[in-house]
Amino acid sequence: MLRRLLPCLPALALSLALAVPALGQSETPDLPSLIAGDTQAVSGEEVRLGRAWLRQFRAQAPLWQDPIAQDYLESLVARLLPHSQLGGIDPVITLVASERLNAFAVPGGVIGVNAGLFAFAEGEAPLASVIAHELGHLSQRHYARGKERAEQARIPAMAAMLAGMLIAAGGGGDAGIAAAMGSQAALFQDQLAYSRRFEREADRLGLQTLADAGYDPQAMVEMFRTMQHMVALQGGTPPEFLLTHPVTESRISDAQARADQVRVTTPRENDIEYQLVRARALLAIHDQEPRQAATRLARGGASESARRYLAALIDADGGRTDAALAALDALSASLPDLALVPVSAAQVALDAGRIDAAIERARRQLRMIPDYAPARLVLGEALLQRDPEEAYRVLRDLAGRRPEDPQVFTLLAEAAGRSGREAWGHLARAEHLQLTGHIDRAIRQLEVAEQVAEAQGDANAAGRIAQRREAFLGYRETLEEFE
Repeated sequence: MLRRLLPCLPALALSLALAVPALGQSETPDLPSLIAGDTQAVSGEEVRLGRAWLRQFRAQAPLWQDPIAQDYLESLVARLLPHSQLGGIDPVITLVASERLNAFAVPGGVIGVNAGLFAFAEGEAPLASVIAHELGHLSQRHYARGKERAEQARIPAMAAMLAGMLIAAGGGGDAGIAAAMGSQAALFQDQLAYSRRFEREADRLGLQTLADAGYDPQAMVEMFRTMQHMVALQGGTPPEFLLTHPVTESRISDAQARADQVRVTTPRENDIEYQLVRARALLAIHDQEPRQAATRLARGGASESARRYLAALIDADGGRTDAALAALDALSASLPDLALVPVSAAQVALDAGRIDAAIERARRQLRMIPDYAPARLVLGEALLQRDPEEAYRVLRDLAGRRPEDPQVFTLLAEAAGRSGREAWGHLARAEHLQLTGHIDRAIRQLEVAEQVAEAQGDANAAGRIAQRREAFLGYRETLEEFE
């Protein structure tokens, strides 16, 4: 049922503290400005490289493909974003199949979270504190400002740094880390104190973002102290997040002092949804020994509902479909406002080959929440077995809403082929390939799509293919900067 984790990533230095310029945004009033007021950062360049990097990252790093966890994280970011002083971008969230504690932000509003961060953070507020910190880097344009202090290095240094991280993601291990960190050192060797000020800026803004979004700002301080404790337990080996976000006593003290002054106006009272998503992350990490997931969840003080949810997922993975569905239905009745529970049941039914039940369950949920992407994805996948024409309509609409989601385009390509839309099927496959960093193969797929469209006299498809060709050629030009 859960999309399994691939082998863990090597220890990547992914937490870059890079940022996209917030359009039309002023500096935070109570933070010292580190840049001249008349300096303008160029956002388009950062967006272009950041999105290209994400495609290469997808080609080489193991991804955690869990639509329910993805939707949860996107909702969390959307909750924090209005309070983060970050504007003018459309964030893209990616989940990484690694048990290591890490999150990262790169230019263009790309935010990544390891499954291990869900496992490590026992509540929603600690996880939100990490995301709020990353949003602080983005909103304060830290990469752009760093670039302005090292004008001679500019984009080549950034490309080299990101390329080194891609080597590590692809299995290059220490060589990739050395390349990434070496490039970073070359770019920032004269700016160490400046970078430390960036970290404190992100902390301060993140604390305020947390409080304004209804989270206890003390969660950030607690997260720092827990990370510090982890380093001591691991003999000085830090989690990935601390490779580029070192935690010092002075930094913790500064965060504590500021957290003591910040007040939460409208506190969030329940994080049950987070606990259920955390259960999914733990099961994905411990897929070979699911009882370890149950043990870790219980040790973290999870609610009975979360424990019941995880037990149902374990039953489903063990082939005990009836027991899993009965437990999820009972849990859904007790938690009627959580869409992820009935959709989990629909996914269980689909994975067990109960196609009609999956369709009925997904449709029932969509009648209540029409835009819930995980339910649409289950419905589209199930309809492939019953009504490819309707599956195509459902998945085409979902692709329009989620143009950065490779999984959607995989299913859309299949639906297009099964419903007799051969040219559109090749186009969807091309979109999937470009989203996952295989741009040359994507362009070849477009050529096939163009030939099919011409043979079938499909003018609409031909026009769309021509339009996408121009975009793909631009993608390829950008991707070449990482080679």
